[in-house]
Parts: sequence; C-alpha cells; structure tokens
Amino acid sequence: MELAGRIAWIAGGASGLGAATAREFAEAGARAVILDRNAPAGASLAAELGEGARFIPADLTDPASAEAAAQAAHATFNGVHVLVNCAGIATAQRVLGKDGLMPLNDFTRVIDINLTATFNLIRLALPHLFANEPSADGERGIIINTASIAAYDGQIGQAAYAASKAAVAGLTLPLAREFARQGVRVMAIAPGPFETPLLAGLPEAARQSLAAAIPFPQRLGQPPEFARLVRFIVENAYLNGEVIRLDGALRMGPK
Repeated sequence: MELAGRIAWIAGGASGLGAATAREFAEAGARAVILDRNAPAGASLAAELGEGARFIPADLTDPASAEAAAQAAHATFNGVHVLVNCAGIATAQRVLGKDGLMPLNDFTRVIDINLTATFNLIRLALPHLFANEPSADGERGIIINTASIAAYDGQIGQAAYAASKAAVAGLTLPLAREFARQGVRVMAIAPGPFETPLLAGLPEAARQSLAAAIPFPQRLGQPPEFARLVRFIVENAYLNGEVIRLDGALRMGPK
C-alpha cells in the first residue's frame, strides 16, 4: 500500500515511537490522526505536522472514551487505511517482592493498557477498514501493533509487561487469518530498548548497561528507525501475519 494520500490512526502517537511514526507518515504524504492522553504533546505534534495531521484526546483504556475517539478519528478525514498501535506502559515489579505480593490491580492495569486497549481499537477500526475500496491486489488496509522482545525474553520483574506483549504478538497470526478475506493485513513489531519516554526515567547507568548488552549497533534504538520499519511494512503488501524483532540482535538475560 502506498502511503501517499492514505489515512492513518496512530494510538500513543503523541510521543516516542508513535510520534516518530506520525512524522514518517506525514513525510510520505499520508494524513495522520494522533490518539493519545497527552493533550499538550498531541496538540503540539499535530500543529508541527500541519494540515495533514489532527490530534484527538483519548483514554483508550476507557471503552466509552475509545469509542468516541474512534468515531471522531473516522470523521476527521472520513476513513482509515492504516492503524498503528503504539500506546503502552512498561513496569518492573516482582510477584513477591520486599514489600509483599504484587497487587493484582498493578497486573491488570498493564494488561488493560498494553493488550485490551490495543484489541479494542482494532475492533473499532475494523468496520472502516473493511469498507475501503480494495487495491488492485485486493488490499483494503493494514494493522500494525507494537509488541516487545520481552514477549520472548521476559526478565525477572516483567511478568505483567512480558505477558501483555506476548499476547499482542499472539494476536498477529489469528487476526491476519481472520481478516484475510477482507484484504486487511495484520503485523506486529517487537522492539528492543529504544530512546523513548518509557526509558527516559531510568538512571543513566541503567541506560548505558542496556545499550552495552546490544550486539550491534551498540546503542539504544532510535524512534525514527521504528517508524521506517512501520512504513516499510505498510508499503510491502506481502508482509502479513508476522512479528518482526527490531533489537540489534539483543537477547535479554533473566535480569
């Protein structure tokens, strides 16, 4: 699918991987709807990108807010061809730590944000994707979700995060198979450590340690590198039903 002239919804699009994707899409001539809870950052990015971008505030963990946001997103440019789910949080918490048992709400919050909200936005976008006119090879749209290498190499303290991202990865093939008859592809990207707000709060020593563990290039990933992969997936119609690791060959140890 050529990006020029297409309409994309980007969840978590106000910062980090989502903001880089919005910029990449705008450069390619696509129109971007930025969905995020961070109103100042979202509005600022939309203003930066110009007439081809709009910001819609949304708490995607709240079903009513998500449905209203999806309706507003569709009305903004009258459609959607590409859905990119980047919204998510990362936590580090042992099931049984020094302060006792991990509260169940801490686990379910991560699942709600990283998994349930992702699935719900797919569900809400799907009728609009199916309604698109097919291309010459029958393609109507594409969904790209953000998993993580923690889905495969989950570390101690990542039970909630790794479980949520493993589930996002697990959505890929069954949804690709289900939506194939309507010409909608489903892909996922599993990034390693990237220079995003999720890692910004770590001490510098921890960030350097993460970078040193990456075989090559020995540094944290840059959000534009994620965005370029998203664009490549959109433009290569034979990519479907797969999770692509983007991690510099990193395989994380238990800690």
